[in-house]
Amino acid sequence: MQIKLNPITKEEIHKLANTLLIYSILRPEIIEKIKDPQERLTWVDSLAVAAYAIAMQKAGKTISDIADAIGRTEATIRRHLSKETEAGKIVWETYEKLARGEEIELAYPVEGGISKDKIKEIITKLESIVEELKKLVE
Repeated sequence: MQIKLNPITKEEIHKLANTLLIYSILRPEIIEKIKDPQERLTWVDSLAVAAYAIAMQKAGKTISDIADAIGRTEATIRRHLSKETEAGKIVWETYEKLARGEEIELAYPVEGGISKDKIKEIITKLESIVEELKKLVE
């Protein structure tokens, strides 16, 4: 799958955002953080917002447009885009590694890690967030 780092179309924005989200969530430090059920939804949501904000900014969208499309405040979007949030930093690092063509270290759940049911739960939630964000963007 070809991912444009400076997307133009909505489809390209979605592909970039989804790629950033998935690669960011599968980073070892994030896998550790989302093992805690109390932190899981916050992390998934924050990473999804940051991923879409970055993808939309790379498509030339204004902060106001991004905030309206994603359903967050302009201040929240600015914090993610300026790397003031941990989620913003992580997603930007992922973007920068993709831009440089570097491999991204991914953690794959192994025995003693996240159960298959938890992985399915996370994937379902991610799909739900992605669909919600797509609707907002469109």
